[in-house]
Amino acid sequence: MATATRKKTTRKKTTRKKTTTRRAKTDKKVYYFGPSKTDGDGSMKQLLGGKGANLAEMTDIGLPVPPGFTVTTETCADYYKVGGKLPAGLMDEVRENMKRMERDTGKKFGSDSDPLLVSVRSGAAASMPGMMDTVLNLGLTDKSLDGLQSATGKTRFALDAYRRLINMFGDVVMGVDHHAFEDEFDRIKKKHNAATDNDLGVEGMEELVDAYKKVYKKHTGEQFPQDPYVQLEKSLEAVFKSWNTPRAIRYRQINEITGLQGTAVNIQTMVFGNMGDDSGTGVAFTRDPSTGKNEFYGEFLINAQGEDVVAGIRTPKPVKEMPRWDRRSYDQLIKIKTKLEKHYKDVQDLEFTIERKKLYILQTRNGKRTGPAAVKIACDMVKERLIDQKTAVLRVPPNDLNQLLLPSLDPKAKRDVIAEGLPASPGAAVGKLAFTAAEAADRTQDGEKVLLVRRETSPEDIDGMHAAQGILTSTGGMTSHAAVVARGWGKPCVAGAGAIHIDEKKRKITVNGRTFTAKDTLTLDGGTGQVLAGEIATIEPKLSGDFATLMKWADRMRTLKVRTNADTPEDSQRARDFGAEGIGLCRTEHMFFEGSRIKAMREMIVAETEAARRKALDKLLPYQREDFIGIFTAMKGLPVTVRLLDPPLHEFLPHDAKAQQDLAKTLGIKPAKLKQRVAELHEMNPMLGHRGCRLAVTYPEILEMQVRAIVEAAMACQKKKVQAKPEIMIPLVGTAEELDLLRGLAEQTIASVKKEHKHKGRLDISIGTMIEIPRAALTADDIAEHADFFSFGTNDLTQLTFGYSRDDVGTFLGDYLAKELLPKDPFQSLDATGVGQLVAMGCEKGRKTKKDLKLGICGEHGGDPSSVEFCHKVGLDYVSCSPFRVPIARLAAAQAAVRNSK
Repeated sequence: MATATRKKTTRKKTTRKKTTTRRAKTDKKVYYFGPSKTDGDGSMKQLLGGKGANLAEMTDIGLPVPPGFTVTTETCADYYKVGGKLPAGLMDEVRENMKRMERDTGKKFGSDSDPLLVSVRSGAAASMPGMMDTVLNLGLTDKSLDGLQSATGKTRFALDAYRRLINMFGDVVMGVDHHAFEDEFDRIKKKHNAATDNDLGVEGMEELVDAYKKVYKKHTGEQFPQDPYVQLEKSLEAVFKSWNTPRAIRYRQINEITGLQGTAVNIQTMVFGNMGDDSGTGVAFTRDPSTGKNEFYGEFLINAQGEDVVAGIRTPKPVKEMPRWDRRSYDQLIKIKTKLEKHYKDVQDLEFTIERKKLYILQTRNGKRTGPAAVKIACDMVKERLIDQKTAVLRVPPNDLNQLLLPSLDPKAKRDVIAEGLPASPGAAVGKLAFTAAEAADRTQDGEKVLLVRRETSPEDIDGMHAAQGILTSTGGMTSHAAVVARGWGKPCVAGAGAIHIDEKKRKITVNGRTFTAKDTLTLDGGTGQVLAGEIATIEPKLSGDFATLMKWADRMRTLKVRTNADTPEDSQRARDFGAEGIGLCRTEHMFFEGSRIKAMREMIVAETEAARRKALDKLLPYQREDFIGIFTAMKGLPVTVRLLDPPLHEFLPHDAKAQQDLAKTLGIKPAKLKQRVAELHEMNPMLGHRGCRLAVTYPEILEMQVRAIVEAAMACQKKKVQAKPEIMIPLVGTAEELDLLRGLAEQTIASVKKEHKHKGRLDISIGTMIEIPRAALTADDIAEHADFFSFGTNDLTQLTFGYSRDDVGTFLGDYLAKELLPKDPFQSLDATGVGQLVAMGCEKGRKTKKDLKLGICGEHGGDPSSVEFCHKVGLDYVSCSPFRVPIARLAAAQAAVRNSK
């Protein structure tokens, strides 16, 4: 047994070596896989796409894969480079490989005796389920239809295959609306009293094929092509074109898939799950992709083609019922499941077809899974010794942890269950009903929470699916388009709720005599499949078990510390519960907007003398002090970086006449005087105006009040035996002289307050600055002379470096992302190329002046995984992010450490 394995391994290595050499010499556009030879392997995903690479790999390890060949992603890129034309020589290579397929199968493409039919499928390097186009049964013509009938002895089957081809080719390749074909199917079923598609007999099928040909000619102006190579060439080009359809572009944007050349195209021998009741098709996962439980999980349909399962046209049966129908094929699938997991060392999503009780594997790929499932699977595979702890930490996408941190439905809450479907993607979603993708996107844009309700979703629904809180379908199963995409995004989904009747035109659903419209609210429980009337209460998650295990491994591996951005004791405690190691940004301005605080703040702003300002600031002091005591107490000895007042003062004042009149009355001044003060403070571009450290230069009493509050809070905590470690951060510094001046004022205030309170003990207070102006990064060596730490404010640094405003995301930035002028939104993911250079320069220059200078980042980028990796690479000490992103940053920091350890 061992010898046989070694021989197979040797042959595999030899094949790969030859492939590499041959490709370098011939610049191959097409790679074959089959029993006679296999050109590619699983390492070639960038060139062959994930599907093509895995088809070659599965063939090589001896799985029953129908032979075929893959047109490379480079060829797709060449197609676009030459203005949308198939590259010269491509079809010659296609014909050469088709002859090889004919030899391996014993069939001939377009034959009138035993025709070879093929599927044409897309397959990019990154999985994009349902986003690009597929054509099945290609090669059927009037002539080869006779050959298929005589070879199989099944006239109805052959006619069904032909009508499917005309429909798919017309829709995908020629742009004929699918409903034009469906309308004819409905008409003919009604004429022949056929309740379902499968009830239509041979006579009806013959009539249907003729009707489909007429629909095709009516909409295209030409006859359905009778040359199989014309069909193939047009289909190949259609798949290339589908790479740049709006739905595919949008999917890549949403999932941040960039840098790919295009899609590969897989031309593979057709096997038929619709050849009768001894045939079938299905999709399965080697483990449950919703929960992570180690059990074979999937669905199948008898007498159907694969698209019937994925599209949700028929509701399939769970794969666990398969042994009653075909025990032999099921047992074979279980063996293949084990073999695939041992080979790929990950959960596999596989597509299979059984033709006359013979099993074929048509596809495998790493299975998309929910966040909870990803964590459980990673931990389980370590226990099973399939992977090590480092691989487990790398296996869970950090953003998927969001799904573990979100609320779930309160089990004690009263439930009005109106229907039950399949628990396709877990989580709780509440919203009003939207009946089209466009409606869901528009209403979400207007600030409404909606659920997308569809009979079944299709790739064209991508924007609405992404915008909606959750997805509800009346047909389809656990492996339908809606289920797969929703799980990949961690969006709650209930599929196949058959009791619900959806009327898209009247924008209502009916279920068991009850009606719900676009104005009604429903709740989806993606974990149970229940659909509930009204809004159900939710509860916060408890983090333990596998999550705690994974985070323990991550914390051992990471070198970056993770802090939080928090302004209240409640947020501070929540972040600490999530593993925060301090506060990297406490925005003091957030403390001034409530109740009597805003009144005192406004009183200070409109004051005309320093004495009047100090009087108002004396009213604010107790509020600031109490807030700091609460935050220091919650953090219990962990560092707390307090940013002194940052925004321009006009942001605290009302701008409409009525509010100004009310405020003037409250403050006891004339409305005209207040209006004048608002006008004086107004700035055309507050980003570049009187804010941050500039306020403290003009109004030093503001800084003095805030520093006093910090010092008094620290002393109060000491008396309670609570260690406080405040760090005072002076914002928006652009010159060393600014920081020198204001640090001196802060130190004077600290000394003055200690003396006033006769405090003899040591206070652990450091003073630093936020690097958020390009000049600060450029002169960081000078600024470091006066700083104990730097905290990079990458939100403002991005704005000032690009010359963009965060508000521009809703205007031109969308176009930039769509045209890939930018790889990602620079406010979501740090621009390592440009803004990153300034951060790196700030680090290098700062530490050149002070070797032990503490460095952190406190912009929203601190919770973005790719930004966290950049921070690790440039040697920051910590990142800071919002409380709910703390676990995400912890995991991302560990992954950065593992990936960059060599």
